[in-house]
Amino acid sequence: MSYLETTHNVYKEAALSPDVGLCCTTNPIWELPGLKIPRIMQEMNYGCGSTVHARDLTNNPKMLYVGVGGGMELLQFAYFNRQKGGVIGLDVVDEMLEASRKNFVEAEAMNPWFKSDFVTLRKGDAMNLPVEDNSIDVAAQNCLFNIFKSDDLKKAISEMYRVLKPHGRLVMSDPTCEQPMNDQLRNDDRLRALCLSGSLPIAAYVKALTDAGFGTIEIRARKPYRILDPKNYPTDELIYIESIEVAAIKDPMPEDGPCIFTGKAAIYYGEEDFFDDRAGHTLLKNQPLAICDKTAKVLTALGRNDIFFSPSTFHYDGGGCC
Repeated sequence: MSYLETTHNVYKEAALSPDVGLCCTTNPIWELPGLKIPRIMQEMNYGCGSTVHARDLTNNPKMLYVGVGGGMELLQFAYFNRQKGGVIGLDVVDEMLEASRKNFVEAEAMNPWFKSDFVTLRKGDAMNLPVEDNSIDVAAQNCLFNIFKSDDLKKAISEMYRVLKPHGRLVMSDPTCEQPMNDQLRNDDRLRALCLSGSLPIAAYVKALTDAGFGTIEIRARKPYRILDPKNYPTDELIYIESIEVAAIKDPMPEDGPCIFTGKAAIYYGEEDFFDDRAGHTLLKNQPLAICDKTAKVLTALGRNDIFFSPSTFHYDGGGCC
C-alpha cells in the first residue's frame, strides 16, 4: 500500500467517524458576525492553522479549497463570497465530500444567509486539479501538503500555481520542523498521513513555493504544534514540530529573486526626517517599515549605524516594502 493510499484510508475513517484532534491542533474558531459553525464541522476541523484571512477575500473572489475536511473553512470562505459556485471544494475521498454535503445542510439551518450551492464540491486530486488555468483568485489548503513526498509536493504546488490568476494567492497552513528526522519516521506512512513525519524546515517549504514561480511569500504565523518523544515514537531525541501559516502570491518573479516576508522590520533613527536608499525604500524617522528578507540583507550591507533591524517574527501582516 502506498503512502497516498494510507492517507486516503485515514481520512475515509475520519469522515465516517469524526475524530477530534485526529492529526492536528484544535484552533480557536473564527467568530464572524452572523456566522454560526455547526459542532460537527468543528469536530472535523482537521487543519493545523487558519487559511481564512479577510484581507485576501475582498471583491467576491473565486476560491478553491483542496482537502475539504468537514467543510468548516469552506463555510467561512462562502461567508465572504455568498455567490452560487463562488467556492470550489475538492477532495479525493468520497466519504469526506459526502460528510461536507451533510454538514452544509446543518449550516444552512443555522445561517440564514448560507446556501449549499455557494460551494461546489468536486472529487479531484491535488496533483491533477480539475480546474481551468488562471481561473482562481484565492486557493487554499490546510495541513495537506506536508503529507506529500517531494515529487508529489512539487506537482501539487505547480497545479495550484497553474489555476491561480496573476497575483492570485495560495493560502496555506502546514507543520514544519527544523530538526532532522530519521528514515523510520519519514517512511512511516501512517505518521505521515497524521501530519507528523512529513514536515519540512521552513526554508525548504518556502523554496518549494518559489521554485514553482511564486514571486512573493508571506509567513503570517508560526506556532507550536506537536512533540515526537522517544517513549512514543521511533526517535532517540525529542523532536519539536511547529505549524506555519503562509501566503504564496503569484506575482512575477523579481530579477533579484523572490520577496519573502518573515516579519522583519527596519527602523531609521538618524538625524534626518527620513532615509531614502535610492532603490525604492524610504524609512521615516522612528517608524518601523516591514521589509522582506532580501531588502533586509541589502540595507544591512550599507553598514549604517542609524538603522535598526528586527529579527524575523514569522508574523507578517502586510504593509511591506515590496
